[in-house]
Amino acid sequence: MALLSASLLMIGLDNTILNVTLPTLQRELDASTSELQWMVDAYMLVFAGLLLTAGNLGDRVGRRRVFLAGLVVFGAGSALAAIASTPEQLIAFRAVMGVGGALIMPSTLSIITSMFTGPRRAKAIAMWTAVAGIGVALGPVVGGWLLERFWWGSIFLVNVPIAVVVLLAGARLIPESRDTHAGRADLPGVGLSIAGLLALVYGIIEAPTHGWTGTRTLTAFALAALTLTAFVLWELRSSHPVLELRLFRNPRFTAASLTIALAFFALFGALFVMTQHLQLVLGYSAFAAGLRTVPAAAALIVGAATSTLAVSRLGTKVTVTAGMLLAAAGLAVAATATTTTDYEPVLVTLVLCGLGIGLAMAPATDSVMGSLPVRKAGVGSAMNDTARLVGGAFGVAVFGTTVSQVYAPRVADAAGALPGPARALAEDSLQAAVRVAAQLPEAQGAELLAAARDAYTEALQRSGLVGAGVATLAALVALVLLPARASVASGAGSDEEPSADALEEDPTIDGSSAPLATG
Repeated sequence: MALLSASLLMIGLDNTILNVTLPTLQRELDASTSELQWMVDAYMLVFAGLLLTAGNLGDRVGRRRVFLAGLVVFGAGSALAAIASTPEQLIAFRAVMGVGGALIMPSTLSIITSMFTGPRRAKAIAMWTAVAGIGVALGPVVGGWLLERFWWGSIFLVNVPIAVVVLLAGARLIPESRDTHAGRADLPGVGLSIAGLLALVYGIIEAPTHGWTGTRTLTAFALAALTLTAFVLWELRSSHPVLELRLFRNPRFTAASLTIALAFFALFGALFVMTQHLQLVLGYSAFAAGLRTVPAAAALIVGAATSTLAVSRLGTKVTVTAGMLLAAAGLAVAATATTTTDYEPVLVTLVLCGLGIGLAMAPATDSVMGSLPVRKAGVGSAMNDTARLVGGAFGVAVFGTTVSQVYAPRVADAAGALPGPARALAEDSLQAAVRVAAQLPEAQGAELLAAARDAYTEALQRSGLVGAGVATLAALVALVLLPARASVASGAGSDEEPSADALEEDPTIDGSSAPLATG
């Protein structure tokens, strides 16, 4: 469990550690804004596109085998990224890291599901949820600390010793498991799932830059719709599908997956806006701002640790609903922030969101995994991770668009007297406005900076309300659709394929007709 957690922490850190390094990379590698964006997005795009395929591969050839292969790829990609000398090289090596991450992350959860049963599995999944959240929250802290002491490549090089240690120890300590009756590979399904997810995530990434109705965005979404529709039609007729679509008939699986997607929509979007607020409005350094996100990680640990007891007493429905309402309350507090309220509203938002997400995500993840036949743990884990990643990507895109729509008109008056290029930069983002203000006469620069910070704070207020609404919607989904508790009947599989919860709750089910080879 410690080895799986270490690898998951490494993946979580890499989702956010690069953000605080972008100004340094722009200077050191002479990178354009577009190249900086793709340094972040190349990893996410490849990661998302390969998740379902990686989960299915783990079920077929062995989850430990895929996990260890992912460590090799991720470690090699990290080492190469650390010594990249051009933006193009770094983008390519980030894509390699995305391949490794896609192999590692679903394997961790599927290995946990095959290793543990009953209350131990619920506790292990709660730990998995906490570690995944901690990695995301600590990324800015670790990145800021490394940048203050070493060169920018250290944010990638730090992954290498972790990957090596987990690889060597995991080969001896982690048990192998797989689906012995997987059948032949569904190559058309694999191809359609990769193409569909790549197009969908690409459209989400491009929307804030090119507009939700821009040609590039609409083309990507249209391609995603066509390929994912073709994927669904193919999977319905395939005798050995990548993703068994009948799983979505199970309200436990569907409601939990939707709740996870909406929760990460709110969480990633809020962190995206508040991290910039801490640095550019409140004036904290990258490291100091990162430290001020630590309460979210601590609260998430407390929420995840509490979730097992809450589910045993209140049931899954009440626990998940309460957690998402708590997160909604926290995001609503962000709407009260002003340029004079300093850190307090952000702190309350981070603590309430961490508690709520931790409380809700562990039982929701357990619901996804418990609804599945045990032999499909890899695909279930990949589905859970895809919901997280796509929901988070949508959150960043929608929150980013919200900020742009509020910020640009509000700062336009203060930037109106500037030359054309400087005015366009100031209206583009708060970070650009800070750079422009530093080059102006003191009084004019102070006026522009004050207007830009006021505009961004108003955007934060609007984003808080959007996030609170999305978190409330997640609570309603859980309240209406999520069964109160797990039951043997809730398994998604047929009578010949008992679900993980069925195996836990009825010890007379040996699962012999749903073979799970464990070595």
